[in-house]
Amino acid sequence: MNQDFPNTVTLWEPTHYEDTRADDVFLPYVRVLISWADIESAVNAGAIVPSEAHVLWSHWAAAGSPTREAANALARPGAAPGKAPDIAVEPPEPPEPPVPRAHASGPRFSFTNTLYYFGGMVAIGAMSLFMTLGWQAFGPWGLMLIALGYLLACLKVSDHLKARSLPIPAGILATLAVVLVPLVVWAAQNGLGLWPPGGSSSYSAYHTHINWRWLTLEFASLAAGVVMLWRYRLPFMVMPIAVTLWYMNMDVAHALWSDLGQWDWQFIRDVSMVFGMATVFIALWVDVRSRRALDPDWQQDYAFWLYLFGTLMFWGGLSLRDSDSELGKAGYCLINLVLVFAGAAIGRRVFTVFGGLGVAIYLGYLSHRVFGNSVLFPFALSLLGLGVVALGIWWQRHEVRINAKLGAWLPAELRLS
Repeated sequence: MNQDFPNTVTLWEPTHYEDTRADDVFLPYVRVLISWADIESAVNAGAIVPSEAHVLWSHWAAAGSPTREAANALARPGAAPGKAPDIAVEPPEPPEPPVPRAHASGPRFSFTNTLYYFGGMVAIGAMSLFMTLGWQAFGPWGLMLIALGYLLACLKVSDHLKARSLPIPAGILATLAVVLVPLVVWAAQNGLGLWPPGGSSSYSAYHTHINWRWLTLEFASLAAGVVMLWRYRLPFMVMPIAVTLWYMNMDVAHALWSDLGQWDWQFIRDVSMVFGMATVFIALWVDVRSRRALDPDWQQDYAFWLYLFGTLMFWGGLSLRDSDSELGKAGYCLINLVLVFAGAAIGRRVFTVFGGLGVAIYLGYLSHRVFGNSVLFPFALSLLGLGVVALGIWWQRHEVRINAKLGAWLPAELRLS
């Protein structure tokens, strides 16, 4: 590369960006002081290709550029003639305390992303929901080796895709690796003769039958999922963790009611509510940690799937509680109203959707109770629907102000920024 003003530019050269990346270089208060010689050193180190260096320097040093003006004002006396002046930038400011921030926007709904997720879900379904008895012809050890081979291959491809800045397919492949963990554990248990008697002889039943014997698979899946999530830091990997928590709430209930000796669906309903609340609190903790994180990898939305399945478990159990008391039904409506406003305050639509559905169920019950035997019932129900639409229009017009007022009641870590 020419020393001062290159006349020719290489169109492409391999870079070593990953070797030069530091943890704090992207913080907003970091400032740098560079010269053309520093740019050349970066090119020689492989951190930037010559064509990009030329374009960047031309932009920074162009007449009228703020960085060039700063250089003119703070140029060092006695600088060598003909040498490009240093870019003098403001001295670094002292670090500010962490400020809660909104998560980076998720993947866009594009045709490419649709292909990614569709293909990924097909592959995940093939290795989970659609595992047939034909696979068990390989025997437990053969099945375990096949699953381990798939798992390691998925992690290897995920590493490759992440290094090429393709986080969505990388996350899908890493998620598939997590989904394979219970299959590996099930095959190992069967091979070692440790599978509890009375359990299903088909792995596909893991996704369709409630049984306490699946708990070993679920604990292993949670542990592996957390470790892999820490290693790869890709938000989609939280999905199998959230699904496993959902499975676990049903299997724990089965283990407890087995001691009772009888089926009790009300007990299962209550266990679902407890697991749902616990999962939502875990999601809140993850949400706060992500919003306060300084590392860009941890600023992503890791709480989405936990919120989704936690709310599903809690709201499902709550909605199955049938009360003969009007006060109890009104309490159900009040809890759903709290979900609506909580979702608006912290920017989580899953709360708003389930809460709005619960309020609509209660209002439908009131309409049926008041107008149930009247010809006015269809009119009352239609007016109710139109009223909900009108409420949505009003909410959209005032959403920013509503969110701000609701957020004032929340801890700083959960306020929308």
